[in-house]
Amino acid sequence: MLKELQGKTAVITGAGSGFGLEVARIGARHGMNLVLVDVQADALERARTELEAAGAAVLAQRVDVSSAEAMDDLAEAVQQRFGAPHFVFNNAGVAAGGLVWENTVADWQWVLGVNLWGVVHGVRAFTPRMLAASQADPAYRGHIVNTASMAGLLTPPNMGVYNVSKHAVVALTETLYQDLHLVSDQIGASVLCPYFVPTGISQSERNRPGELATGQPTQSQLIGQAMSDKAVSSGKVTAAEVAQKVFDAMAADAFYIYSHPKALGNVQTRMSAIVAGQNPPDPFAERPDVGVQLRAALRGA
Repeated sequence: MLKELQGKTAVITGAGSGFGLEVARIGARHGMNLVLVDVQADALERARTELEAAGAAVLAQRVDVSSAEAMDDLAEAVQQRFGAPHFVFNNAGVAAGGLVWENTVADWQWVLGVNLWGVVHGVRAFTPRMLAASQADPAYRGHIVNTASMAGLLTPPNMGVYNVSKHAVVALTETLYQDLHLVSDQIGASVLCPYFVPTGISQSERNRPGELATGQPTQSQLIGQAMSDKAVSSGKVTAAEVAQKVFDAMAADAFYIYSHPKALGNVQTRMSAIVAGQNPPDPFAERPDVGVQLRAALRGA
């Protein structure tokens, strides 16, 4: 349960845009020290300039979160500058779509590298330092928030590599929550499961490393990109609103953070089918027109 933020330290990956930037802005307003982490240098620099102008103490680091060595170096830099952090937001994420058998090895390496390994490295690098701080100071309080997605609780078609990465983050974070409760009452964990919110994730190809580049996109990937662009850009809930939910959840020690609670009906339907041993339900039950359009497009009708 992390309520008092003044003078506390936040580590934020994906801090150059979207949820990361909005979380950093709230942290600055509350007087937090900010460790801004992003792979996109220009976005990171803009964020650093803005938040330093707002009066925050900032450590800005360009880091590829998929790299174990880079994340270990980041953790050491944070320790040297601010000590153990109080809030770690493992938030950096990328997206790729298409029929699951059409994703290349490079697609899997890139998406899992950022979305899953980035979270793994954040947990691995920072949790021991937070635990050490809690053992040294009974007043220390810390919290780790990992960004998953509603795609970590559902299995929408034509975006399998993303679904797999986000389901793994949900499982990792639920286990982290349980593991932390075995050893400490001073550090909590939450998982953020946003639905369609206008952020830069639908354009994440801009940050794909050259060595993980792939060839021309398939028809299913082009369709998936177009649907993602439309859904994300039309979202009514803002990244700033979701960022506030992150802080509210930490203060209340709430584990699941949802941007669109009404979407949980689909999760309930899926879970009911699992318990009943039924086949996966129709993902387009509430929007059959979308399913008709997608099938027609993929079948070349």
